[in-house]
Amino acid sequence: MILNKLLDNVEVIKTFGDLRVNVSSIHFDSRKVKENDLFIALVGANKDGNSYIDKAISLGAKVIVCSKKPEILLDNITYILSNDTHKVLAIISSNFYDNPSKKIRLIGVTGTNGKTSVVNLLYQLFTSLNYKCGMISTIENIIDTERYLSTYTTPDPLQINALLYKMVESKCLYCFMEVSSHAIDQKRISYLNFKLGVFTNISHDHLDYHKNLRNYINTKKSFFDNLGKNSFALVNKDDKQALVMLQNSKASHYTFSLKTASDFKCKIIEHDFNGMMLRIDNNNVWVKLVGEFNAYNILAVYSIAILLKQDSKEILKLVSLLSSTEGRFQTFKSNDGVTAILDYAHTDDALDNVISTINLIKNKKQKLITVFGCGGDRDKLKRSKMTRLACYLSSKVILTSDNPRSEDIENIISDMVFGLENEYLMKTIIIHDRKQAIKTAFSLANEGDVILVAGKGHEKFQEIKGEKTPFDDKEQILNFLNIN
Repeated sequence: MILNKLLDNVEVIKTFGDLRVNVSSIHFDSRKVKENDLFIALVGANKDGNSYIDKAISLGAKVIVCSKKPEILLDNITYILSNDTHKVLAIISSNFYDNPSKKIRLIGVTGTNGKTSVVNLLYQLFTSLNYKCGMISTIENIIDTERYLSTYTTPDPLQINALLYKMVESKCLYCFMEVSSHAIDQKRISYLNFKLGVFTNISHDHLDYHKNLRNYINTKKSFFDNLGKNSFALVNKDDKQALVMLQNSKASHYTFSLKTASDFKCKIIEHDFNGMMLRIDNNNVWVKLVGEFNAYNILAVYSIAILLKQDSKEILKLVSLLSSTEGRFQTFKSNDGVTAILDYAHTDDALDNVISTINLIKNKKQKLITVFGCGGDRDKLKRSKMTRLACYLSSKVILTSDNPRSEDIENIISDMVFGLENEYLMKTIIIHDRKQAIKTAFSLANEGDVILVAGKGHEKFQEIKGEKTPFDDKEQILNFLNIN
């Protein structure tokens, strides 16, 4: 693409060189640069892309986008100076792929919990309605029926626009996309045209990155602030931050809830480990998902479908067929009556939701054995909260490793049990090895008991000291249940 066209809507401080050069590709990783490419120097928390300009040029880059003017400007190189290279990356990525978000109905889902489940359920529902759809999520990215492993909850702008471009090429009408707070803050979703934005909830998470809860809330809010006047903003009114999200949004406002007056309402009539009876829009519908949090997810999906002009009766019929997302309250039962539940819960709020749901369904004679750890190099403040909550709501708690990353597992466990009362400490068992921890839970379980393995969900690895080692909670559960 000609550079001039690539720079449409980009705020430029100054340019040096020829703006009519042809750009073959765009990169922000200098190692990937080839002949006639554009290199954009991003400034991050750990690395300054300006330090890699010379390397990019040596590999063939003909255009450099940067926030600092290099000391030496080469005659055969075009330089673009801009104050916000993250925003520039988002805009030129969209331009390079011919603005695909304007050619597809893009639905973005944000919130601490529920993002993955909602986009997955939306994909299931709309494909059942015979639409070609795409999905961008934590677990996988899907283009119509083609599935690709995902690396991040929300990819970088180049990947997002490349995926959207392929969806448009495949004649997808909808794309359902997770929108993380990191992606909003780092402007990965800037210049995307969202038809609908959804807010699920907000709780204590990612404060290692955002520093405090107010920054985290404001980051989520900015997603709705930037929705266009022809878009919809749908929020969970039962969350106390819901109306904050709508304060400055130009989009049409809609709400959903289980507990307060709203545009879309739902009530749980009954539930067990096999599913729930919900009352939505004055109709009773049995769904295969379990728990109040999943009632919110189902209601969000129903509300979105109605806003997108789908038939309510057809939606309710298909909602009953929707299945749980991988690693989200997945239930397994053994022949000897032990129930194992696999869930991705890795915040205190999510863990509370899952354990409270289990306690509502099981009887008082059934023990609940909870196995979980806390991730390394992440928000440390939630560690003791999660442990105290698990001990309060469980019969026995086995503390183990999650993804320690660069941290020592002993230090993580110390944070988890810090300040824990003696009555709770007596409920805990510490086993660093996750496989052994899960095995121990099964050895402690009797007929009718419930085992919750929380924190990693769909993940197929453990990250320890910079290395990812294959590890699958589901595989371990099936092995110990003897139901392979």
